[in-house]
Amino acid sequence: MRRSAFILPIVVVLLFIASGSIFIVDEREKALVMQFGQVKSVKEDPGLAFKIPFIQEVVKYEDRILSLSTQPLEVTPLDDRRLVVDAFARWRIADVVRFRQAVGTGGERVAESRLERILNAATREVLGSVTSNSVLSADRIVLMNKILAAAIKEAESLGVEVVDVRIKRAELPTQNLEATFGRMRAEREREAADEIARGNEAAQKVKAQADRTVVELTSEAQKNADIIRGEADARRNAIFAEAFGRDPEFFAFRRSLIAYERSLLGSNSTLVMTPDSEFFDYLKTDTLK
Repeated sequence: MRRSAFILPIVVVLLFIASGSIFIVDEREKALVMQFGQVKSVKEDPGLAFKIPFIQEVVKYEDRILSLSTQPLEVTPLDDRRLVVDAFARWRIADVVRFRQAVGTGGERVAESRLERILNAATREVLGSVTSNSVLSADRIVLMNKILAAAIKEAESLGVEVVDVRIKRAELPTQNLEATFGRMRAEREREAADEIARGNEAAQKVKAQADRTVVELTSEAQKNADIIRGEADARRNAIFAEAFGRDPEFFAFRRSLIAYERSLLGSNSTLVMTPDSEFFDYLKTDTLK
């Protein structure tokens, strides 16, 4: 009994010491064995690992890709149109020893703060070298790659690898939106007025051309009608002249009949002339002279 009572505490102490010297590294983690603030070993492979109890401690860091969303950042492109930009990055701890030396006991929280400053500086530098139209167009992909390259270079000192950078939002500040919309509206109204003026000008040209065509066609038709009418009159006169040449007496008779008809057209026609007037020559006889 005395021996069992002596051995039991020893076993408990040994188990406590053993539990303090064994730790597990998850496949999603990296671990540092620290002794008096100094890195003694790095454990990156998952499984069991050992440390000296009470003297050494284990600090674990994420081995997965982490996300960082930056606060809205105001940048000024080359055309002085201020833009508010939201970006996010994906990063991972590449060198856990350098990471510990760079951020100390702050861990991922301090790393995110410093990495955000790096991203903001790279974003201002890259977007400040182009116009706002480039930021708002398909060229944004090229700009994001430039920001990524700059961030990768600066983040090496943190032991961090920046995997990706994306611009989530790029738009005008709220106070500038109404003024911008007003300028856009005025520009569209000016373009509409220009289009209307050009349309009216084109319509006037078409109308003038149509009026000119009408005048030309009318003049040509009138000329042709006058020519045809003149030719018809000439032919008629030629026929009358030929008929008169063949029988002057019949021609004179016909002209007298026409004169009688025209003189008696009115409802109250009155002729005053002597009975022996030549006008009645063909009414006095039954035969032609």
